[in-house]
Amino acid sequence: MRHFDLSPLYRTTVGFDRLFSLLDNAGNEANAGYPPYNIELTGDNAYRITMAVAGFSKEDLSIEAKESILVVQGDKAEDEAEEARILHRGIAARAFERRFRLADHVEVRGASLNNGLLHIDLVREIPEAMKPRRINIRNGSETEKQIEAPAA
Repeated sequence: MRHFDLSPLYRTTVGFDRLFSLLDNAGNEANAGYPPYNIELTGDNAYRITMAVAGFSKEDLSIEAKESILVVQGDKAEDEAEEARILHRGIAARAFERRFRLADHVEVRGASLNNGLLHIDLVREIPEAMKPRRINIRNGSETEKQIEAPAA
């Protein structure tokens, strides 16, 4: 991937620092390929991250959601006695840390580990105050009636 110099944009914009840092880091994150994962849209505002974590148990994995970052970590202690008998290691069991940046109002609902796949369910819940609302339109005569209330 090519590297773009975004420094001229820093001089002429205000408040876009986060966007530019995301663009700068996008190239670095593309190189990290372990463990493989899918991101699925499971509903209108529901998502699922599925990670292939073969060989890891629940105790070896940790999931933490803080502010707008979801961090999934895996740390498996290697058994030295088992290590001596392995003639070929094709299943990686190395420690990892995978970070996902969550959009506004996206919350983690739960996680499950099944057949070597870690499923993390996410839901976007937009607060009621931010949802679009319908504004009723009154006739011009209705407004005039309110203004022309009789004086007592």
